[in-house]
Amino acid sequence: MIHFKAFHDYLLLEKNYSNNTVTAYINDLKSFQNYLDQEFHGDLIADSQYSQIRSWIVDLVNKDISNRSINRKVSSLNSYYKFLIKTETIQVNPLARHKALKVSKKVQVPFSESEVNIVLNDVEFSNDYEGVRDQSIMELFYSTGIRRSELIELKLNDIDFQNKVLKVVGKRNKQRYIPLLESLIVSLNTYLTRRNKLENINDSNYLFLTKKGVKIYETLVYRIINKYFSVASSKLKKSPHVLRHSFATHLLNKGADLNAVKELLGHSSLAATQIYTHSSIAELKKNHAKAHPRNTNS
Repeated sequence: MIHFKAFHDYLLLEKNYSNNTVTAYINDLKSFQNYLDQEFHGDLIADSQYSQIRSWIVDLVNKDISNRSINRKVSSLNSYYKFLIKTETIQVNPLARHKALKVSKKVQVPFSESEVNIVLNDVEFSNDYEGVRDQSIMELFYSTGIRRSELIELKLNDIDFQNKVLKVVGKRNKQRYIPLLESLIVSLNTYLTRRNKLENINDSNYLFLTKKGVKIYETLVYRIINKYFSVASSKLKKSPHVLRHSFATHLLNKGADLNAVKELLGHSSLAATQIYTHSSIAELKKNHAKAHPRNTNS
């Protein structure tokens, strides 16, 4: 198996991609190399022709891999070819004229304010460590709109109680600071009191831990959100990302500035934030109809 250490280091050190992102890129390359080993007698990725890549794509389609996932894999491969050109290993990118497969746009349906309030105000969390932790996680997600990966990587020293701000390290190690609401400060202090009483703490620098004292992980965070929102919501998808979507939508519904929401979410471009405005159209219509003097029903 070919090694991708130089590309790995390039993504990690020069592009400042997270470890999880870099791992995903390398796994995609290994997937294509495995295909070359099986179907083309071990040809190397650097020597591949577009016809071979196209054959791989067809194979993925036949395996019922989604177009979105296939596009991601091909994007990883394209990044590798660009790296090879940059390092003068190859002269032509075989994917230069490739067109991505069509994907249907996913419409994210946020939780309503009432659904969030049911979870945060009415659901009874257990009084043990996990119950207090879960409630704090729920409060933090909705109060800050951070990503699941960002929450998992939070350190104790990222919380500045004196200035009431939270430091978040986002994509490409970009830092941003998010104000802490009073309700969140109370929840975090309650959690930290319980956290300090854990018998064994292995990952002492990290904020959120399992009851065994190790850093929480992605599937656990997903299960926490799904568990509590299953009580309040009948929506098919109940995930940390939907809660992040709810944070942005509810802020915009209340008149928050789009640029301010962009900074809170850690988006690099305004276009990424504008997708949340679609969920606010109904609220905008209601306010428009209520306030406009030409509306005879207002």
